Amino acid sequence: MMSAHSLYRPLSGLDLIRRIANDPRERTRAVRQSLERIDEVQPEVRAMTAVAKHDAAMARAAAAKGPLAGVPIAVKDIFDTSEFVTSYGSPIYQGHTPRSDAAVVTWLRRYGGIVIGKTVTSEFAYMAPTVTRNPCDLGRTAGGSSSGSAAAVAAGMAPFAIGSQTGGSTIRPASFCGVAGYKPTFGMLSTVGMKCFSWSIDTVGLFAAGVSDVAYFAQVLSGRRLAVSDDSTGPVFGLPDRYPWGEPSANAAGVLETAVRAIEDAGGRIKRVRFAPWMADMAAAHETIQRYEAYRSLGYEYDFYRTDLSPMLRAFLDRAATVDMAAYVNACAFVEQARKKLSELFDGITALLTPSAPDEALEGLGSTGDPAFNRNWTLFGCPCVSVPGLWGLRGGPIGVQVICRPWDDAVCLDAAAFVERAVGAHVGHFAATLEND
Repeated sequence: MMSAHSLYRPLSGLDLIRRIANDPRERTRAVRQSLERIDEVQPEVRAMTAVAKHDAAMARAAAAKGPLAGVPIAVKDIFDTSEFVTSYGSPIYQGHTPRSDAAVVTWLRRYGGIVIGKTVTSEFAYMAPTVTRNPCDLGRTAGGSSSGSAAAVAAGMAPFAIGSQTGGSTIRPASFCGVAGYKPTFGMLSTVGMKCFSWSIDTVGLFAAGVSDVAYFAQVLSGRRLAVSDDSTGPVFGLPDRYPWGEPSANAAGVLETAVRAIEDAGGRIKRVRFAPWMADMAAAHETIQRYEAYRSLGYEYDFYRTDLSPMLRAFLDRAATVDMAAYVNACAFVEQARKKLSELFDGITALLTPSAPDEALEGLGSTGDPAFNRNWTLFGCPCVSVPGLWGLRGGPIGVQVICRPWDDAVCLDAAAFVERAVGAHVGHFAATLEND
């Protein structure tokens, strides 16, 4: 399925943690192997902006304690790190080294995680394309804005990575790169020390090889019980009959139907659902809120370094300058009213099931892709998981997205793990049938 140029080799963080538990010497070995893998594939994948010094990282791994002791973790360069240059994807901050770590970085260090380096981000986590290439096919984009984080996990540079999402910046690159992406409920993980784009929407995102891996990582960082079980049975998935933001490609629709068959074969159930008309207005509300807040969050850069902004971001902020307080308040009020109706979407179902992205990763590096299938859920603050394991007709991965009510993160991750197991069994059975034929 993959390109002959594929460097796709995600590593299970849970498997690594189990090895470390049985042999603490695995801590330094894991860090060394991570650094060696970065040295090997970084020239082609271009996922990293900074890499830890070998001796210092190995020393930290040897002394590490906690549930992430010795585990290499890559951090998106939108988060402040006191040991690494943090440029937020912009030449304006070239060489900038913060005095402190972002809150999420502090917590992963407290739990023994080793920051192996910083990953490429789109400029200020907006949508300008980056240099990162997709490990599944080097001729394609890894998505955005968390392109480097998704690619680092997909290429086996690190078993875990931290990203962010304001539109679709975790779920979409996870889909493109064939790894698990998790956007928690808004506010569950602190954004303190993360360069703000839109304070009402910005959300910390997490990447790992699979759903169980990303659930464990989230459990450690959040302090909430999120690790998935193997015995969840009979979830009911709501399958939309149509999408007000545009239909998926035939390729993505085919992948979703494969997931549906796998779910039903595994004992899950599918219930057809219809989105209310107001769902079609959410994209405009998202754009209004994002523009109003970004124009203020990036006011310093816009006023004093406008010529150093990319043409894409500069044009976005030019448009954003026209959004007044009245329009912003109206959009916020609309979203508040919509949130009160959100429970209607989940009546009689465990979770919603949609494509994670409209199609496979795009060819070339000219675009990071379309966040249409993610934007509404980010605005609602819903937990979302992109489940890996399915591949499209053009040889690239396409994730399926599991969505739940805000603060039902444990339910969402359990349902996503069910989908992942079902898909794995279905694909494995199909492959065995082909071999027997």
